[in-house]
Amino acid sequence: MCSIMGFSKKTYTKEELKPYFDRTISRGPDMSRIVETPSGYLCFHRLAIMGLTEAGMQPFHLGGDYVVCNGEIYGFRPLKRQLSEKFEFHSGSDCEILLPLFQEYGLSMFSRLDAEFALIIYDSITDSLIAARDPIGIRPLFYGYDKDGAIMFASEAKNLVGLCDEVCPFPPGHYYAFGKFVRYADLTTVKEYSQDDLETACKHIRDKLIAGVDKRLDADAPLGFLLSGGLDSSLVCAISAVVLGKKIRTFAIGMDQDAIDLKYAREVADYIGADHTEVYMTRQQVLDSLEEVIAMLGTWDITTIRASMGMYLCCKAIHEQTDIRVLLTGEISDELFGYKYTDFAPSAQAFQEESKKRVDELYMYDVLRADRCISVNSLEARVPFGDLDFVKYVMSIDPRLKMNTYGMGKYLLRHAFEKDHLLPEDILWRQKAAFSDAVGHSMVDDLKAYAEEKYTDEEFETLRQKYDYGTPFTKESLLYREIFEKYYPGQARMIKDFWMPNKAWEGCDVDDPSARVLANYGASGQ
Repeated sequence: MCSIMGFSKKTYTKEELKPYFDRTISRGPDMSRIVETPSGYLCFHRLAIMGLTEAGMQPFHLGGDYVVCNGEIYGFRPLKRQLSEKFEFHSGSDCEILLPLFQEYGLSMFSRLDAEFALIIYDSITDSLIAARDPIGIRPLFYGYDKDGAIMFASEAKNLVGLCDEVCPFPPGHYYAFGKFVRYADLTTVKEYSQDDLETACKHIRDKLIAGVDKRLDADAPLGFLLSGGLDSSLVCAISAVVLGKKIRTFAIGMDQDAIDLKYAREVADYIGADHTEVYMTRQQVLDSLEEVIAMLGTWDITTIRASMGMYLCCKAIHEQTDIRVLLTGEISDELFGYKYTDFAPSAQAFQEESKKRVDELYMYDVLRADRCISVNSLEARVPFGDLDFVKYVMSIDPRLKMNTYGMGKYLLRHAFEKDHLLPEDILWRQKAAFSDAVGHSMVDDLKAYAEEKYTDEEFETLRQKYDYGTPFTKESLLYREIFEKYYPGQARMIKDFWMPNKAWEGCDVDDPSARVLANYGASGQ
């Protein structure tokens, strides 16, 4: 990961800005630079992943133009060879191709990128900033306006708190230029479904996921893998082990007493021959880390916070005890293939609409969680299920095929890899368990109990009324909101809503986001 900021005007001095920028130095602890443009500033904290020498340090400049980018540009080598006929390159960094692309193609460059990125360009011709974010929002970007109305951009909301009144998430799949946000990519609006039958669809799912994993294994820094023991992370690890043809390093976390997933993660690691590490966390560690996690995340959402506890503590251990710099994860599969609650979808169209909503909002929930938990520990996240070609294809599959009419959720994904024997059968066909529950049911229970002890019923009713947006509805949600407001006062609208199952569907009108409360949870948590 890296951290970027951009200021369109010099409302503040470099010295005034630096403390705000340094709030995210953990994203890029290797080297820092602030460059003054004729009208403003570009700022960069570097975590070196590709092109590890100092030549790969940003901002890159070409003529009078500058760029800072937190991202990975996949397939950059053929692009670089093509651009080399006209431009000279000085580093092994994938991001060095961005200004040549901009000077060749202008604003159409963004739709040409196979990448997860957030970037800011200083355009010398117009003396203005151009910013853009990848179509899913895997890399974070926020914006706001200073007291004079000038726009500013930053990797995280915490960089902007205190500099502008309202911090807004930069919309994924958009670029900003000349005062307007323009959508350049839409992966989830399907005008016409693919005609592929089940077997053809599964073949494409298999091939495209393998390709998505393959391109994310390209790094000049050491790779590691988060392995929960669930289907998604297990597939990423198993494919990676085959593609790399060598032992990979996997990491799993669980509570010290009732971790469901640790045994499954160990089974997968043994099966694929991984160098596996188990991390244990205690009730006290969870409670002690709660405020730090919410401050890091910039959310008040219950699901995101619960699921971040284990991921954060696992990544913390990886950062402190290994030389790993890049982590592959299993996020974005649920949004595409279904959750436990989408088994209740009343129709194929309803399933598709829910999937679209979840992918469109990923940047506020699971993707935000993965980015912050990993980047705060000076690591980089790569998400194969978020591969643009893969997402676009899976969204185009007829939703009648994706609905759970098979007695097993995510059937297409499981069936796609059935003949490869990459995983043990009991893992490939294991029912889904939510990560926040599967690290140990006691973790969520501990957090709820802690909140119950903190507020009387009367205090809860009084305090929750302070918030007219995203109003807390349990003592746990009030606890999280009060911590959030301490670090992000008045910025609650950065998050759209509580992540919850679709309450309009029969069987989904629940008062807790955990899949444990659903009637179909069954053997998932065993």
